[in-house]
Amino acid sequence: MTVHELLHAHTAEIVAEAEEAVKRAHLHKYEESGPEHTHQRLKALFVLTARAAKERNLGPMIAHAENIAHERFEAGFDLWEVQTAFNVLEEAIWVRILRELPPTEYAEALGLVSTILGVGKDTLARRYVSLATKTKSRSLNMQSLFTGTEGM
Repeated sequence: MTVHELLHAHTAEIVAEAEEAVKRAHLHKYEESGPEHTHQRLKALFVLTARAAKERNLGPMIAHAENIAHERFEAGFDLWEVQTAFNVLEEAIWVRILRELPPTEYAEALGLVSTILGVGKDTLARRYVSLATKTKSRSLNMQSLFTGTEGM
């Protein structure tokens, strides 16, 4: 089973688990918006994650993160609230991967999901900070973090 197939087969459960985590986190602006808006936002993020896993294309996730950074900034959301939404979705997907896939597939599956949502979080944070400071933030160079991983 591919990551995309797993996500497709367990969409409702993953989104529901992420929604419950958002509720437990008591994110003020998400509570203000109501459960239906929270559901729609998490579902949209999930759909983009599944699409990126299938197509191996981060473009739509980057565009979405740029857009929601602007929308949420203008609506008065704190950056940590929006980052938390990404994090709870990632956690719900990780739990499902660990529950459904054999251990031999963990590294690739978790790495793929973490990359997709990590790019979204990085893009979101850079854009949000740019809006908050009225300056352009550079992308992080993470290359040095992967030294020694060749051949793994």
